[in-house]
Amino acid sequence: MWMLGPVGFTAPWLLLGLGALPILWLILRAVPPAPIRRRFPGVALLLGLKDEEVEAARTPWWLLALRLLALAAAIIGFAGPVLNPQRAEPGSGPLLIIADGSWASARDWPRRLERMTSALKEAQQAGRPAAVISLSDPPPTQVSFSDPAALIQSLPGLKPQPWAPQGFDSANLPSGSFETLWLSDGLARDGRAGLLAALEGHGPVKVWQPQLPVLALGAARVEDGALILPARASSVLSTPREVAAIGRDPAGVERELARLPLDFGGKTEAELRFELPPELRNRITRFEITGIRSAGAVSLTDDAVKRRKVAILSGARDREGLELLSPTHYLHQALAPSADLIDGTLADVLGADPDVIILADMADLPEQAKLKDWVEKGGLLIRFAGPRMANADLETDTLLPVRLRAGGRSIGGTMSWGDPRAIAPFPEGSPFAGLEVPGDVTVKAQVMAEPAPDLAEHTIAALTDGTPLVTRAKMGQGAVVLFHVSANAEWSSLPLSVLFPQMLERLAVSARPAVPEVADLAGQTWVPQKLLDGFGRLQDAGDAAGVPGEELAKGLPGPKLRPGIYTAEERSVALNAVPRDATLEPASWPANVPVEGAAEQREMPFKGWLLGAALGALLLDILATLALSGKLWGPRAVKVASLAAALALAGLAPPQARAEMSEARAIEAASNVVLAAMPTGDAEVDRISIAGLKGLSEVLNRRTTVEPSTPMMVDLQNDDLAVYTFIYWPITADQPAPSPTEYAKLNRYLRGGGMILFDTRDADVSGFGTATPAGKRLQALAAPLDIPPLAPIPADHVLTRTFYLLQDFPGRYDGTIWVEAPPPDAVRAEGMPFRNLNDGVTPVVIGGNDWAEAWAIDDRGLPMFPVGRGRTGERQREIANRFGVNLIMHVLTGNYKSDQVHVPALLERLGQ
Repeated sequence: MWMLGPVGFTAPWLLLGLGALPILWLILRAVPPAPIRRRFPGVALLLGLKDEEVEAARTPWWLLALRLLALAAAIIGFAGPVLNPQRAEPGSGPLLIIADGSWASARDWPRRLERMTSALKEAQQAGRPAAVISLSDPPPTQVSFSDPAALIQSLPGLKPQPWAPQGFDSANLPSGSFETLWLSDGLARDGRAGLLAALEGHGPVKVWQPQLPVLALGAARVEDGALILPARASSVLSTPREVAAIGRDPAGVERELARLPLDFGGKTEAELRFELPPELRNRITRFEITGIRSAGAVSLTDDAVKRRKVAILSGARDREGLELLSPTHYLHQALAPSADLIDGTLADVLGADPDVIILADMADLPEQAKLKDWVEKGGLLIRFAGPRMANADLETDTLLPVRLRAGGRSIGGTMSWGDPRAIAPFPEGSPFAGLEVPGDVTVKAQVMAEPAPDLAEHTIAALTDGTPLVTRAKMGQGAVVLFHVSANAEWSSLPLSVLFPQMLERLAVSARPAVPEVADLAGQTWVPQKLLDGFGRLQDAGDAAGVPGEELAKGLPGPKLRPGIYTAEERSVALNAVPRDATLEPASWPANVPVEGAAEQREMPFKGWLLGAALGALLLDILATLALSGKLWGPRAVKVASLAAALALAGLAPPQARAEMSEARAIEAASNVVLAAMPTGDAEVDRISIAGLKGLSEVLNRRTTVEPSTPMMVDLQNDDLAVYTFIYWPITADQPAPSPTEYAKLNRYLRGGGMILFDTRDADVSGFGTATPAGKRLQALAAPLDIPPLAPIPADHVLTRTFYLLQDFPGRYDGTIWVEAPPPDAVRAEGMPFRNLNDGVTPVVIGGNDWAEAWAIDDRGLPMFPVGRGRTGERQREIANRFGVNLIMHVLTGNYKSDQVHVPALLERLGQ
């Protein structure tokens, strides 16, 4: 290939024809020759006559230029120009492909599959054996080479894992010489140098590593009432990003609850601060970086950001009938919406291990030693003053942040000087910073702190005269906080204000650390409820085994400890894909190892565009020539246009005699449930569609009372679609569109209660933010259809429970599916656990999960295509079959499972 800058030519010798264009210009300008002028008197007799045909004496220069441009475009086009041609250097010997396959690889996984596919195809053409290794799921035995064609077929089952690459024993490498292609995830990894040295001992090593920044989120923590979310990047971020907080609304539907921009400010680390009400914060289940599909871009939340267990105790008995004077009344009112409250004696509540203990005017602490030990282990003790504390001897009380004076201070009473004091604005560094102090909140009595050099350090709130209102001191891993006023309205109006619950919330939410200690989790088996895949999608854990608390506390995800949500008794702990102390350092390779992908540009052939431009220029030349000769307008042109229009209308008009659906075929389709497939024009896709519907029919026959007949291929031109129970329509990029008459048939079928499952078969790549060819073709094919507004399938749609209880709807891939959108006023009826959505059957279901290949079976009844790998893949195939059963049962029964009679059974199976 000859290169001219970034453009290469496959047949450069054809460019020599461009040198003949100036000569051709001169020849065309010289022919025809200029006429010789002669004066002849008889010409006066011809004046007034007009020729019907006009010919130019000389070809206009612009028409000559147009013809030469068309010829030049044709010459260059046939020379085979290619922009950014990829020069494939032929290798020798076997090919070993190593992929890191971690969560950091998920962000551009389609490009990695494309690179592996191209390498395997080159090896296949050269007759070289090959092998593929994923370091995130390395084989336990020695690797052997095999046919590249078989490896290409298995690549769709290769998925990134939500953990870092695992250690690989170089003794398991193939013996002999071979060439290695290493697909790096872009991050520096420990132990990589040893494996690289072992690979270089077998032959040359080449690395493929796109220069894209790797982004990750850390575990969220609570500080002073706000959620702090750390974010990291492997390099400086050039494009802005956003982080969304995802949770469930009161109806149980998952939605976005908050969103903040992610600004690193030219650094590689940043922190986002989410200021949310407690009710909203408790609903958050995860944070995710928008536009990135990666487990590292997802941060799961657990009990560390949710409701706390708060114990409230008082040193005095409540006066009967005087609830508003109770020391704990306002505490209960302030904390009940955001915390789980515990009552009982001090010994009882210490046994319950609460997150926060609040003591209202308790001076004599019977369990002081145990209480102190609880605080030092991470508890938060909040104490309120009162008459008992003011009159008690506190010399032996070790659970106070500051030393107190005996007695109290009265401000603004009948026996004191001065007016009640207001609260000063909260200083920076205080947990109450940013809270607005109401002007009507005053203090008329308080306990006083002894002056000390560190008094200002312990004061987190003060009165306008500078006396401490709230003090705090660290004690071990916990803290002690003292309000120098009472918890009721006797000493101040603070408990009556909106400021009171805000201050308690700022204090109570910091009780449980975001990082659990080994002692907190040890001795228990933690069972996974939801697990995270490499693309950052939460999936049901199924029958996954529990893990010891000691392993979970280490926080190092791997094949035996997958990221997700783990529970034990009433507690939940989140394990994220990125370890807590992990740093994102970009990978660096030795100078002798070639690295591709840094500035990789796609190869773009220009041959078709240039030949099309040449053809277009020739068409313009024809029109210009007709215009110059006067033949573009006039009676003759009208006749030609009329003839062309008649031919076009004849081609679009439907035939007069149309064959009807054969009687035998109609009887067979109408006599039983028949699953039908829409033809695509691709014989292989049509064969797979019929095999998939055959497999689904077998599943229905074995598991339900539905016994479908043999699947059929739809004949849109002749068939009456009303006889088909269900139509599966796979989409290909070059699929022909139905005719207007056939579209009318399809619309009648949809309006009559039929269902069409559109499958673009591209869910493995369609979720990465770019429109696929099949997706674009689906938009064009579906435009003439009467399709209602669509929405992602809600969690309470009847499709989730028509036969099996489902949460996901995978095929060979696992992506989002779309159904008819629920009405905006759909609400849950009284006594019903679900909304009554779509009083009938959704006419269309749209997705790209390639269900036919997941359902397809051969003549022996065995699966035709792999789904995933190992037990996980077989589990996904099982869920795909269950979705097919639910789909057909939904077509046959409609919203039958939304009826009230099924509520008890559904709730029992859901465990609610």
